[in-house]
Amino acid sequence: MRRRLGKICGCPILAALSATRVGWIALLLVVLGSAAARAQEATPEPTIHVEVRLVSVFVNVADQNGALIGGLGKEDFRITEDARPQPISIFERQSELPLNITLAIDTSGSVRKDLSEETAAARRFVRSILRPQDQMSVIEFATNVRELSGFTSKPGQIDHALGQLRPDFATALYEAIATASAKLGVRQGRKILLLITDGDNTVKGVSYDDALEAALRNEVMIYSLIDVPIAASAGRNTGGEHALITLAEQTGGKHFYVSDGELDKAFAKVSEDLRTQYLLGYYPHNQEPGRSFHRIEVTVPRAATSQFNVRHKTGYFDDAPAGGAAR
Repeated sequence: MRRRLGKICGCPILAALSATRVGWIALLLVVLGSAAARAQEATPEPTIHVEVRLVSVFVNVADQNGALIGGLGKEDFRITEDARPQPISIFERQSELPLNITLAIDTSGSVRKDLSEETAAARRFVRSILRPQDQMSVIEFATNVRELSGFTSKPGQIDHALGQLRPDFATALYEAIATASAKLGVRQGRKILLLITDGDNTVKGVSYDDALEAALRNEVMIYSLIDVPIAASAGRNTGGEHALITLAEQTGGKHFYVSDGELDKAFAKVSEDLRTQYLLGYYPHNQEPGRSFHRIEVTVPRAATSQFNVRHKTGYFDDAPAGGAAR
C-alpha cells in the first residue's frame, strides 16, 4: 500500500504519512463502532409503570360488652369494596406502625372551666403513649384555629405547647378538623385526630360535610372526647355531640363521654384502642368504575353480626393520595 501511495503522491515520506493517517482513521472507526455497540447493549428496554393503590384499613374488634378482642387471624376477616370481595394482601395482628397524633383542644367559653383539668390529663397522656417513632402536634380552636406545636416526639415540647392554651369565645370545630386533617394527611403511618370538645360549632365557613370529607380524604381516624360537664343542662348541644359520634364512626375512631375527673380514663381507653388495632391491606380488585368514593366493609364471618362490633373507616376517595400503611 505504501508503494501505491508513494507512486500516487510522488514522495515516499508523504506516502508514509498518508498511510499512517489512514491507519488512525481506521482505528478510530473501530473504537467508535465498539462504543456504540456497548451503549446499545447497556440501554435498558423501556419499562411500563402501573400504579396500584394499596388500601390500608385499621380495624378494631370488640365484643358485646365493649372489650377489645385480640388474637384473630387473617383468615377470620372478610373485606369488600363496593360489595365486591377483596383478597387481603397485608395483615398485622397488632399494628406497630408509627402514630401521628394531633391533639386538638377546644378553648372556647363553653368548656373554659375544664381547661386546667384537660391540660393536666393531656400531659399525662402524652408521656404514656409516645414512643420514639411516634409524633404528636397540638392545636387549639376557639374563634380561630391555632397550631401550638408541630409534630414532635419530645414530650417537653408538647408540655410547653399545652401551657400556651388561651381561652376565647366562639368555636371553630369543623375548621379545626379540616386543618388538622390536611396536616396529618402528608404523614406516613397511622393518623389520629384526638378532639377534646363539647361538639359545639359556632364559626361559619367549614361545614360538617367538609370536615368529614377532609378526614376521609386524608385517612384520619377521629377520636372524640366529648366534654359534657352537666349532663342534664338545658343548653347542652346534643346535635354537636351526635356530629362528634358520627365523625368517629365514619373514620374508624371512637367517641367517649367524659365528665369531671374522667379524662384520664378516656385517654387510657384511647391508648388501649390504638394498641390493639389490626391492619388489613388490599389492592383493589375488580373495582367498580366511575366511583369517586369507594365504600369498605370488614366482617368476621365466623361470628354472628351481633357478637362482634367491627370498627373501621367507611371508605376512601379514589383521588386521595395513598398513605396509611406506607413504610
